[in-house]
Amino acid sequence: MTIVKFIVVGFLTILLFILNLYIGSVDIPVSTVNNILFEGGDAEGPLRFIIIESRLPQAITTLLAGGALTVAGLLLQTAFRNPLAGPSILGITSGSSLGVAFVMLFLGGTISAGSYSWGGYTAILIGAFAGSLGVMALLILFSIWLKNDMLLLITGIMVGYLTSSVITLLNYVSSAEGIQGFTMWGMGNFNGVSLARIPLFAITVGIGLICSIMMAKPLNVVLLGENYARNLGINMQWVRNMLLVATGLLTSVVTAFCGPISFIGLAVPHIVRMVFRVADHRIILPGCILTGGMIGLLCNLLCLLPGNMLLPLNGVTPLIGVPVILYVIFKGRRQKR
Repeated sequence: MTIVKFIVVGFLTILLFILNLYIGSVDIPVSTVNNILFEGGDAEGPLRFIIIESRLPQAITTLLAGGALTVAGLLLQTAFRNPLAGPSILGITSGSSLGVAFVMLFLGGTISAGSYSWGGYTAILIGAFAGSLGVMALLILFSIWLKNDMLLLITGIMVGYLTSSVITLLNYVSSAEGIQGFTMWGMGNFNGVSLARIPLFAITVGIGLICSIMMAKPLNVVLLGENYARNLGINMQWVRNMLLVATGLLTSVVTAFCGPISFIGLAVPHIVRMVFRVADHRIILPGCILTGGMIGLLCNLLCLLPGNMLLPLNGVTPLIGVPVILYVIFKGRRQKR
């Protein structure tokens, strides 16, 4: 039965991936898309640019980012035994936002170091990575001092509040143009990764996913309780540090390239549990990679509006995420009665 579910989810993911290539804000006939994809047609034309340089990398980015955020959410929910834990809860997403805010609101969108200078998209990437990696390093340091998972969770939340406060202050002293640019970045999008940057994005996400899959067996033991895991010889400090590295890498790379994306990492792990109905991470982790990509592709399609208009991604993801979270909350309330 599990294999059948994987086949169905895989089929839906492939179908949505294809639809993302054929459907967009610009109406292109199916025959033209086929000609461009399979026969190399319109070699120098604008339609080929739209399909090959825009829709294809956007679909690949969506597939990878959705899976990465979902896996990060699953790891955090399992490790902290909290169904409402998500990639943003440890402050890593807020760290990326702080880095981008510093670049766009304080430095005017340009980073300079000696005779070198970076601006535009490159500066945003550098700021996002620097902010997220800084918070991740801080959390790893705290994890050495704090032996309690709940205290580490609370520390991450406090770091998130602190970074949000700094961002508010930067908004207050920034120009209107800087605030507008940062607001647009904060809405999230999957079209910020060009075809040339896809290999870098895919390799980085792949490393994070491999680290996550390596933790499948230890996480299965952690489900039974920390004391039980220690009795079986599981090094909980190693598990926590690997957790921070994996979730930090997945969250930071997606946030850097796509902006802060809400609800996918929080809600989709619950969808995976409802679909597969198992607790074994050897099944749940691959399920999260597939289902996360599928939901991301669906959200990307829902962003399309008639008349060449696009909805912001973070305006669409709550339409799927909020009902799922409310269901989880009310289901847990009924079970306690």
